[in-house]
Amino acid sequence: MFSLSMTVQPQVTVPLSHLINVLHSMKSSVGSRLRTHKEHASDSELHSTEPMLNLRELGLSDLGAQQVEELVNSVLPRLSPQEAPLPLDRQTAWRTSHLSTHSFYHNKHGGAMPMSYSRQHPSPLQSVCLELKHWPVWVPTRGFKTLKSKTRRLQSGLDRPLESEGFTPTFMKGFLTRDKGVEIESLDSLVKIKNIPDGQQDSFKRGFAEGFLKAQNLTQRTQDSLRRTRLILLVLFFAGLYGLSKTPFVSVRFRTTAGLDSAVDPVAVKSVTFEHVKGIEEAKNELQEVVEFLKNPDKFTVLGGKLPKGVLLVGPPGTGKTLLARAVAGEADVPFYYASGSEFDEMFVGVGASRIRNLFRQAKANAPCVIFIDELDSVGGKRIESPMHPYSRQTINQLLAEMDGFKPNEGVIIIGATNFPEALDNALIRPGRFDMQVIVPKPDVRGRTEIINWYLRKIKVDPAIEANIIARGTVGFSGADLENLVNQAALKAAVDGKDMVTLKELEFAKDKILMGPERKSAQIDKKNKTITAYHESGHAIVAYFTKDAMPINKATIMPRGHSLGHVSMLPENDRWSETRAQLLAQMDVSMGGRVAEEIIFGNEYITTGASSDFDSATKIAKMMVTRFGMCEKLGVMTYSDMTAQSPETQAAVENEVRVILKDSYERARALLKSHAKEHKNLAEALLLYETLDVKDIRLVLEGKTLETR
Repeated sequence: MFSLSMTVQPQVTVPLSHLINVLHSMKSSVGSRLRTHKEHASDSELHSTEPMLNLRELGLSDLGAQQVEELVNSVLPRLSPQEAPLPLDRQTAWRTSHLSTHSFYHNKHGGAMPMSYSRQHPSPLQSVCLELKHWPVWVPTRGFKTLKSKTRRLQSGLDRPLESEGFTPTFMKGFLTRDKGVEIESLDSLVKIKNIPDGQQDSFKRGFAEGFLKAQNLTQRTQDSLRRTRLILLVLFFAGLYGLSKTPFVSVRFRTTAGLDSAVDPVAVKSVTFEHVKGIEEAKNELQEVVEFLKNPDKFTVLGGKLPKGVLLVGPPGTGKTLLARAVAGEADVPFYYASGSEFDEMFVGVGASRIRNLFRQAKANAPCVIFIDELDSVGGKRIESPMHPYSRQTINQLLAEMDGFKPNEGVIIIGATNFPEALDNALIRPGRFDMQVIVPKPDVRGRTEIINWYLRKIKVDPAIEANIIARGTVGFSGADLENLVNQAALKAAVDGKDMVTLKELEFAKDKILMGPERKSAQIDKKNKTITAYHESGHAIVAYFTKDAMPINKATIMPRGHSLGHVSMLPENDRWSETRAQLLAQMDVSMGGRVAEEIIFGNEYITTGASSDFDSATKIAKMMVTRFGMCEKLGVMTYSDMTAQSPETQAAVENEVRVILKDSYERARALLKSHAKEHKNLAEALLLYETLDVKDIRLVLEGKTLETR
């Protein structure tokens, strides 16, 4: 750094680069004033020894006096025409300094920029526009400098080719692209511009290269770090959006709004035909005409006939309603559109109606086809006036309108399935809509045999197993229950490491379905285990010695499900109706457990294990009085809604139910007292073996000894 010392101005600091640039930009006005001053100055004032001494230190001693004067005059402050130039001896003298002020103007002139101007302008707007360049905001001010700022300033001064910019957006620069390095040609041009002497060019280039490489390495590390930071922030941003989309409200919002106009694709059911439907022959026969219509509609239209628009499949769960609907589409080889009733309505108004319109629009475009709506009662329930659900009727109204919009014999068949036909709206099941009902009951013994044979062919099974024997022992099982039975048996055989499924695994699976899974880890103390054994043996004794009771299948004191013991009973044949004697026998069997506890352990030690038994017995007694007309006092009158009856009628019904239950309790007490020995033997056998089948129970009650297991 070099400074110009003055008496008026204490110190001015000028960088070497500024000094070199000044040589190329002379101030003509100041030069003219100094030439005037030169004519009046003495020789001693013109030739000072101190500046010459400093010029030698700079290596500029070869400059002439005229050049030195011009150099000094170029760095002096600009003087106004009103001010007289200072004598040369009072102005400055060159000397070295290491101090700097806050602005370039203060360095050059020794003070702050004046805020008042002598020149006047005709208007304030013109004054502001012309003197805008003199405002302090445009005056560069030195601040804190870092290596990074020096590196950027150094790079910005170099000339770069235009193709390095490209079309990359400003906010993406440094993230996707990297700056190109400085070429040797640019450095040579810099040397020429700065007029570096030939002897110093090599040193200048070497120092410049070393400094630039260090700065470039630092800049590269900074850019890499910034690029990684931006990438991490971008990943976190998209991760946050994904997490926000998975929140309950937003996900439902996206799913419902996106599903309004989404395409409905048919389900592939070509591989499902009536051959896959077993045990419901009557239902298949009723749907054969629907299949014929889909295959050959001209056969019906020529005669002027038309098929129902909708077919309603009614039956308990697991009987094959969905499989039957798929078989209709597969048999006719037409598209099959599946929809569940719960899929239509959402939390937003109008979603259900829009989805029904979309479903039927797709079906009409691909006719002939089959539309299957599972759980129809959830969307087609009876319409009610309720302020809680003012828009609940829009979906069913749209369904009714779409069904009415079909032309006769258009080729679109609607099949609905429900477990509660009484819950459907009357307008939905009138003629012209779902006017054809097909009952899909649980399979009988022949149907169960067909279903068991069908699923046994899919696994490795012992050839000695007879499906009809298993079918007779699975009364009341639906098609889904039988499929689960065979699957559970196959899993049990695989766990035990067997090569095929035997009758033992099938019996295990049946007990698991009827009584629940075994809880072998439950630790039951001896006292409670004894009470459970006498309780379950009481049920078995009453069932065995009561004429109209169902046959015993198995008795166990192994904890299963929610119970500590269980007696399984299965009818020998399918029961289509039950007699009064059979209902009373069921009540007597239910009372046998509590009666056994009271007889063996006393009234003070009866347990809560009979609560479920009393529930079933009370239910049977109430149905006998209020629905079956099996009460002599109240006659054959039914009472479906007890809350609508008079207090006297309610008291009479309760009294008759109490009498029936008391009589059943006394019959069970008398039977157990008369067979006390058999009761004790059966309880001891249960304590010893834990589980007994019907053959073992028969041997024990006949006084025979069981084989050691």
